[in-house]
Amino acid sequence: MGKPLKVLYNCTKCPAYCCSYAWIPVTDRDLKRLAKHHGVTPSAAERKFTRKTEDGVRVLRHKDDEYFETICIFIDDETRGCSIYSGRPTICRQYPGTGRCGYYDFLSSERNRFDDPDLVVAAYVAED
Repeated sequence: MGKPLKVLYNCTKCPAYCCSYAWIPVTDRDLKRLAKHHGVTPSAAERKFTRKTEDGVRVLRHKDDEYFETICIFIDDETRGCSIYSGRPTICRQYPGTGRCGYYDFLSSERNRFDDPDLVVAAYVAED
């Protein structure tokens, strides 16, 4: 068995970019986990927390977001953390799947470049 990957990112210093992905897929197992976390049936969790894409893929719903236009409904707007961490979907548990996160690398570089540890690089251009 190989060594665990060295993690070269810190999610607590990121504004939750991965949670802005349009498709955050939800498996049947994830749906059961969401239902248990919220004390509802899987069918109620599916109706309330997910939607189907045009291709029929079940994904988490989004809400409006000041940084990324839209983001997962479970992001806490104040802390930018997951409000259902113990009940989060498998894809969220596995992300990014490597020891590095591309957005975190980019964000760290920009924060250093601008000497601003709180800089958030938006993913869209806001209109006046």
